[in-house]
Amino acid sequence: ALAQLAVAPDYLLIDGRIRLAAVNLPQASIIRGDSLSLSIAAASILAKVTRDRLMVALAEDYPCYGLERHKGYGTAVHLSALIEHGPALIHRHSFAPIRQSLFE
Repeated sequence: ALAQLAVAPDYLLIDGRIRLAAVNLPQASIIRGDSLSLSIAAASILAKVTRDRLMVALAEDYPCYGLERHKGYGTAVHLSALIEHGPALIHRHSFAPIRQSLFE
């Protein structure tokens, strides 16, 4: 993802405890960074809006899940659709209800 940026970063602020060992840039991991850093907070908002837009677009291809309403979060409506229709290729296998359904 970093290689795809129009402007190459010279420093990374990371929300959480992780360190990107494979990235050769100075970096700071900040626990609860979105509440302590305006840069991390802004990036978090941009990421959420981008993800929500992606979910609305995916709803056109997968209308039975109601992604345009819950944006892919584990709401009762979404979980009900998963039970009724099973997971689609777009569903994360690491999400517990999906993982469990794959082994039933």
